[in-house]
Amino acid sequence: MEIFKKADLFETLDKKGKLPDSLKGKILSCLFYEPSTRTRFSFESAMLKLGGQVISAESAGNFSSAVKGETLQDSIKVVSGYADIIVLRHPEIGSAKKAAAVSDIPIINAGDGAGEHPTQALLDIYTIFKELGRIDSFKIGFAGDLLNSRTMRSLIQLLTICKNIELFLISPSQLRLPTRYKLILKKQKIRFRESENFGNVLGQIDILYTNRIQKERFASPELYEKVKDSFIFNTTLLKKLKPTAAILNPLPRVNEISPEVDKDKRAAYFRQAKNGLYIRMALLEMLLVKNTLYNKKSLK
Repeated sequence: MEIFKKADLFETLDKKGKLPDSLKGKILSCLFYEPSTRTRFSFESAMLKLGGQVISAESAGNFSSAVKGETLQDSIKVVSGYADIIVLRHPEIGSAKKAAAVSDIPIINAGDGAGEHPTQALLDIYTIFKELGRIDSFKIGFAGDLLNSRTMRSLIQLLTICKNIELFLISPSQLRLPTRYKLILKKQKIRFRESENFGNVLGQIDILYTNRIQKERFASPELYEKVKDSFIFNTTLLKKLKPTAAILNPLPRVNEISPEVDKDKRAAYFRQAKNGLYIRMALLEMLLVKNTLYNKKSLK
């Protein structure tokens, strides 16, 4: 909630054109070994809006010293000498943890392959809070590629702090949520159900979280072709959704949400993307400003 309060404040100040330059003199390095639009741009915009500067490498795996064989750890050691904080996206699960182990400056995990995407989870639960006015007592449906979605997995773990919630896990049998995440839900005594279709779920849930079937995570093109059109949320299905519900999607979308749905007030995914800017502004300031409650000493 402290993060949310700071994000709310930044949104208000941004609309008034009165943002502080609290990160003046600080440098953010965006080191991205995988493509990104929303995550990279929102972090860079967050830094710039607060008076900081940015050095950025997109597709770093193809255009950096990694091509010459440099290890991630060595790259991090070098870049940490040029910047005050690093936002890292890398295709290897656990890469952010490896980077943090050798870095002298903060590392923010912006996605480690099919692993985790923690700042996306923060902006997702912030969006739920803004759309519903609460983070307790709601039902949420996850539909799509639950096997490969780092955004869903990170959010599911963060939802364990919420009270009185129920999850509906909707996916083809080949793309079900990995067992270890279901064990986390069971340990936290969070109710969940698995199914291969929407059934009567849409009339019950307060949040529908959809995602694309992630082609880049498939070893078999044939399997991707088989499941790629499994869940397409259109205006017919929209009629079954509660009037007070909200539709989330981490974007980019492929075909999982029909463009006609965008006109509906329950379509919250573009608001969700904008929320990411303010959540990331809050995180950057908390990590970089010494007099904040969330400096490195207090985190320990």
